[in-house]
Amino acid sequence: MPDKKLHLAAFVSAGPVSGSHAGWRHPEADGDLLSAAYYQNIGRLLDEGRFDLLFIADILAIPDTLGGSLDSQLRYGALGALRLDPLVVLSIIAGATKRLGLGATISTTYAQPYVLARALATLDHLSGGRAAWNIVTSFQEAEARNFGLIEQLSREERYERADEFLEVVTKLWDSWEDGALVRDRQTPLFADPARVHRIDHSGKWFNVRGPLNVSRPPQGRPVFIQAGASDRGRDFAARWAEIIFVTPGLIDVAVEFRNDLRARAVRFGRDPDTIKVLPGIVPVIGDTEKQAKALHDQLHELSHPESGLSTLSYHLGVDLSRFPQDQVLPENLDVPGVEGHYREVSELTRRSGLSLAELGQRYGAGRTTSGFAGTPGTVADRMQEWFEAGACDGFMLQVPYLPGGLEDLVHGLVPELQRRGLFRTEYDGSTLRDSLGLPRPADCGTAFASSTP
Repeated sequence: MPDKKLHLAAFVSAGPVSGSHAGWRHPEADGDLLSAAYYQNIGRLLDEGRFDLLFIADILAIPDTLGGSLDSQLRYGALGALRLDPLVVLSIIAGATKRLGLGATISTTYAQPYVLARALATLDHLSGGRAAWNIVTSFQEAEARNFGLIEQLSREERYERADEFLEVVTKLWDSWEDGALVRDRQTPLFADPARVHRIDHSGKWFNVRGPLNVSRPPQGRPVFIQAGASDRGRDFAARWAEIIFVTPGLIDVAVEFRNDLRARAVRFGRDPDTIKVLPGIVPVIGDTEKQAKALHDQLHELSHPESGLSTLSYHLGVDLSRFPQDQVLPENLDVPGVEGHYREVSELTRRSGLSLAELGQRYGAGRTTSGFAGTPGTVADRMQEWFEAGACDGFMLQVPYLPGGLEDLVHGLVPELQRRGLFRTEYDGSTLRDSLGLPRPADCGTAFASSTP
């Protein structure tokens, strides 16, 4: 594929865990993760490496799935022990970067369309067209209880609400036509009333009059990211998403997933090339194979089994402390959480026969996708294999510790990919859509038949 380039995104949490639960314990890790400088440094490194996107994951509670207790999360600095608000963090990073895309995770289950549309339109304007939204429906009882619910909505209700949520926010972003913000001092005409429209949405979940009080974003709307792996989740992603984040453990599973998503996109009337499938991996890189193995082993040793089991329990929505820790993960579990993660760890269990305790340590040390540890050349070989097999359009890179793991990517892996002609040497255009080769949505303002404000 001589003319096709990989897309690279970085998966980072505004907290102690990104690619590895051992990351914050690494002796060279920067522990100042409550400072603006910490995140600005991450952004500058990714800008230097010509990454498409920085994607900040988020959850809205400290998980208590394992044993019904917060202890394992807080004690071991696991997935949800601490999370800063991604929109605030990205706004700080926007001012320190020039071309890097900025993706925030925001839940459709606990947010309101108008507030979200306004916040992301603001980020897109202030960053010059670099905003992205990771669309999640949330699935944890702990999150529901932080928003006044006794129990969470069912999976089908969450996706039903999400579909309507997406309809409302896209109408709000389109409620201002392109060019409606005139700012003519002489006339005077600040904004053209004939080109700003109420949306008058009335549905099962939302009633929103509009228009938005922020003009249409530079990208038309932010880039949509989604990670659904269930059948319902795949349909949702095929209808709406432009970046799909997935965690397959094997290359053939990744090929099947990408082919399925592209076929579903066609059924929704979309061009399949407007969907970029990015598997999540945790590259562990050294100048030599020996150094990479030493770092890999160090991360494994620093990862406490309970930290990984705590996060896996959260991901699956299943309390794994109920099962014997010296035996394998049970088959055919009823998983109310992320089905893709269950498939991932089930594949690993079948391949290696890891006990639950061993699985917890492995899951905590980094993603279970194997083969991405070694020198920059070794890791690039593996990435190229996946890319040329049609398993992906690029990768969502999770960093084992910061900033050293990110420096290994930017100064070691990226130059190797560039040398092979697999990755850009300069950004394409100024917006995130330019970098991803995605079209800007058409101006749909004139489609509103309602009267102007």
